[in-house]
Amino acid sequence: MLDTVAGGPSGFEFTVRGDFVEIRHHGRPATTLRNAAALRFLDDVERGDPQHVMARVTGNYKRGNERAAHRR
Repeated sequence: MLDTVAGGPSGFEFTVRGDFVEIRHHGRPATTLRNAAALRFLDDVERGDPQHVMARVTGNYKRGNERAAHRR
């Protein structure tokens, strides 16, 4: 498991299977990417924080920080 920034997304993992990528969150399937989307995802993971990339791809990016952003 990778270290993440405090308060950042965590619990994501992915598996490459042939021409698709399966992303899980806390062991449960979150999404499956195929073809070009899978290739873009793998490229993004290499360049950035994998946990943030997986959170963004699964639509789980802003969970938990909406209130903090709203208070500013």
